[in-house]
Amino acid sequence: MNYDYSVYLVTDQRCMSTNTLCEAVEQAILGGCTMIQLREKELDSFNFYCLAKNIKRVTDKYDIPLIINDRLDIALSINAAGVHIGQNDIPAAAVRKIIGKDMLLGVSASTLHEALQAQQDGADYLGVGAMRPTKTKHDAKMVSVSELKRICQTVQIPVVAIGGINQDNAAGFLLTGIDGIAVISAIIAQPDIRQAAAELKRITIAESNLDTSK
Repeated sequence: MNYDYSVYLVTDQRCMSTNTLCEAVEQAILGGCTMIQLREKELDSFNFYCLAKNIKRVTDKYDIPLIINDRLDIALSINAAGVHIGQNDIPAAAVRKIIGKDMLLGVSASTLHEALQAQQDGADYLGVGAMRPTKTKHDAKMVSVSELKRICQTVQIPVVAIGGINQDNAAGFLLTGIDGIAVISAIIAQPDIRQAAAELKRITIAESNLDTSK
């Protein structure tokens, strides 16, 4: 199955502009988000599970894949489309054994070595970053644009850039060969979430058209 990674929303209730996360996610999807990752680091297991179930009702309504960050158990329990893990989580190869071949596996990478290892271990796509400083992850390693290009040119799986990406700088990253941009505050913290998502979607489409016309 082919997935559209072009506008990949990562959630964070701490900075959302709406009353509920379900509302924020729905507005983001209506604006053009193509994939949702539920990433709520401060929730306990029970509340994360309940929230995941509610968010999945929204994503299922629009046939948008829901990815669960870190929590393999919750991803499996709600039959999410996939799970996304970092370098300090359960190894990708072990996760792949647990989830089988039909669930998406995303892996964070900040170097070409990490990217190649993730691909070898069965990752379906990579989240590469942070490309710019970001308030949502203070300990994130910075990745240069040149390293991002190297990763895109070397791996055979989709690459999504993340970290400090917004409407002002997204176009530049899209020129590196990535398959999509992952954002948090550039969509979910904006007063008009739907409009913010639509603007990023417009940028990705414009850059895609430029690539095909070359």
